[in-house]
Amino acid sequence: MAYKLLALDMDGTLLNSQKKISAKTAAAIAELAASGVHVVVSTGRALAELADYRNELKFMHYGIVISGGLVYDFFSAKPIVTHPVPENLMLKIIDAGISEHAMIHLMGVHNSLMRAEDIRNCADFQMSAYQEMYERISTRCDDFAGYIHANPGEIVKVNLYHRSPESRARNFERLKNLPLTIVYAETTALESSPLGVTKASGLRELCEFLGLDVSETVAAGDAPNDVEILKTAGIAAVMGNASDEIKALADFVTDDNDHDGIVSVIEKFF
Repeated sequence: MAYKLLALDMDGTLLNSQKKISAKTAAAIAELAASGVHVVVSTGRALAELADYRNELKFMHYGIVISGGLVYDFFSAKPIVTHPVPENLMLKIIDAGISEHAMIHLMGVHNSLMRAEDIRNCADFQMSAYQEMYERISTRCDDFAGYIHANPGEIVKVNLYHRSPESRARNFERLKNLPLTIVYAETTALESSPLGVTKASGLRELCEFLGLDVSETVAAGDAPNDVEILKTAGIAAVMGNASDEIKALADFVTDDNDHDGIVSVIEKFF
């Protein structure tokens, strides 16, 4: 099989523990893209949260971002497909977050919105690694409902970062019967997207746009929000730092994200 697309999760996969793309990995993905293979991100991050990697990823034409809520053309700076969360459901997610004193994060096509107080206290939500980035790129918002009403169709994912795994579990129980795709992420996060929207649905939509079959793709990931795309792609490459549960899905288990695991994926399949 001549694989034509490599879909890369960011955190825990393309990025090392310092949230950097190593020079070796950056060179390998740039060389692969120059050969004509589509190298794309498949990430829970929003566009604003990719800005720090603009130089290393300047060759990247397309991306599956916000967990499939947005399939994006970076070269033209335009969405290919957008899946907004229905307003009534967003308000229920926000209410659940408030009930557990969680950090609420609205992820939109243009903005990434958070409360200033939550950003200052990222450590309370096990999100210290992202605090510096949030301080730089997030739009401060204390009136989420007002923003949602004023910007219909803008928000494509709502993240809740909890103070403990037990708090997250309580909110999962509150929200699990709503028509949403809800997945665990990070240490205490819940990610809520429109029903049926995942990184896998984004991969299928991008493949349709590019005229590819999903069997011609390789997906690399490490976390629960990668499960669907790993099951969907032609090859599931799982990072060495993933849990045993995620590794069980793998066609290939590569090195961890601090030892250029993506380079080994490229060498094996491309």
